[in-house]
Amino acid sequence: MKATGRRRPKDSIRPPPPPPPSVDHHRQFSSDSDASFAGSRPSSLGVNRSSAGDALTDRSYQLSAIRTINSFLASHSSPLSLKPPLPSAKDISETLKFLISQLDFPTTKLEDDLPILLKHLNCPIKLNKSALKAPGTPHAWPSLLGVMHWLVQIALYNDHLVSNLQCFDNTFVYALDSYLHYIRGDDDGMEAVDREFMGKLERERDAVAEGVKALEKEVAEREGRLEELRLGPSAKEVVEKERGVLEEDVKKFHAIIAEFSGRIASVEKILEEKEKELGVKVEENNRICEENEDLKKRVELQTFNARDAERMKRELQAVERDITEAEVARNGWEEKSWDLDTTIGHKFKELEALSIECNQALRRLKLGNGLQYVLNAKGSSPAEVLGIDYKSTLKPALDSFADDISKSSMSKLEELISLQQQSVENAAKIEAKRNRLAALQSSSDEVEAQLIFLKKELQNYTSRCATEAKKLVEDVEIETHNVDIVEREVADVLETSKLKLQEAIKQNEEEIQICAWELYALVDSVSKYKEHMASKISEMKCNLSETAGAVSDSYKGSLLAQVSLWIQTTDPIDYSFL
Repeated sequence: MKATGRRRPKDSIRPPPPPPPSVDHHRQFSSDSDASFAGSRPSSLGVNRSSAGDALTDRSYQLSAIRTINSFLASHSSPLSLKPPLPSAKDISETLKFLISQLDFPTTKLEDDLPILLKHLNCPIKLNKSALKAPGTPHAWPSLLGVMHWLVQIALYNDHLVSNLQCFDNTFVYALDSYLHYIRGDDDGMEAVDREFMGKLERERDAVAEGVKALEKEVAEREGRLEELRLGPSAKEVVEKERGVLEEDVKKFHAIIAEFSGRIASVEKILEEKEKELGVKVEENNRICEENEDLKKRVELQTFNARDAERMKRELQAVERDITEAEVARNGWEEKSWDLDTTIGHKFKELEALSIECNQALRRLKLGNGLQYVLNAKGSSPAEVLGIDYKSTLKPALDSFADDISKSSMSKLEELISLQQQSVENAAKIEAKRNRLAALQSSSDEVEAQLIFLKKELQNYTSRCATEAKKLVEDVEIETHNVDIVEREVADVLETSKLKLQEAIKQNEEEIQICAWELYALVDSVSKYKEHMASKISEMKCNLSETAGAVSDSYKGSLLAQVSLWIQTTDPIDYSFL
């Protein structure tokens, strides 16, 4: 049976300190607590008015404040969003109403309610009603932006209080339930509450550990990415490197084009010379043909003799030799022209391959205007053969491309600066997450220390229970041994008692028989005495009746006194024998 008395509570179930005031208390704008909080809270815009005005008009501050407000609106699933540099008047008014509703402040008219709210919260930014009537104007926008940013900070603080209060409520409920079970003396209920709460703590610890691992993994990834960005080349360097490679390719293409242009010019000169020589040969052949025709006509008109025939035969042989030599020379020139045509064809094919490479490079460069090299085999000048004039068409496009590259490099430089700023912001966020991780690790260590302490207590308790169980087992064994001894002794005593009982029964039977004979004798004597007493009583009754008659006759006047006197003086009669 368990003891129902009160015992000292464990350290793990001691009641926690009293909870902080509820969030509704912080949201009562008529109370002095919020006013003092808002008054004591340092403003994010500075202390003096001049620095606050400079901060409100600062471009970087405005962009940062707009990002903060938009992220707050997005986290609360609001369709509103402020678009820099100057949002519309409707968006500004709706955003102010939404922020006021998040602070649980009743509003009917924005121009009248907002100054009252800012006065209660001791807002450091002065806001005129004219700015609320025309919120979309440039001169009113900085003040309104500062007020909205300040209200967002207040709302974020209230949300933080609500989240912390939920966690504290769970601890308070656990302490309350444990103390109630302790007051009632219900150890089982209190242990069940302890187990349930410790299970919740372990699950939360596991969840926090998983979150910490995920955050550590994310931090490692971000650090690796940051290290890659630091060690690797910047975007500007990559673009400049690509630009240098492209410029070198363009220079190579220009050199190749110039070389082939020179070769084409030399080949064209040789071709012109060959064409001129061919024209001379054709004219000479025509002249020879005409001379032959003239000679034929003259031969037909002339009369021939033997010497003329011999002379003509010799001349004919000489002409045939000249014709043979001319044919041989013509064949040689034809072979040279064929070789030249073959060389020109090879060079043209090489030009086609180079033009294809140049066209691909131009497409990669994206110069625009559809600049392409289109070869013309019938062209007479390099520009006609290539299909494009380099100086008038390609060079301006390359110059414009170089200008575009310089502009893109400037934009990449600006992007690099923005990326560096983002890297600094990410580093700050990572540092904040590291601090958060350190805090979570410390809280996890505290919980683990408590768990270790509880485990030690449990081990000590189990060891004590084990020793007590061993002692109980030993006591039971001793008692069992003693019981065995007692049982053996009882068996011996029982046997002796049975023997004694039999002897006593025999003796009692003999004594009973003796007593019975004595009883019979006593009954006989009593019956005899009874008969004697009955006769004596009857005799006494007769004497009494005679005496009574005599007395009644002699003492009738004083009968009662005499009878009483006689009764007092006369011995009482013993009727016990009846």
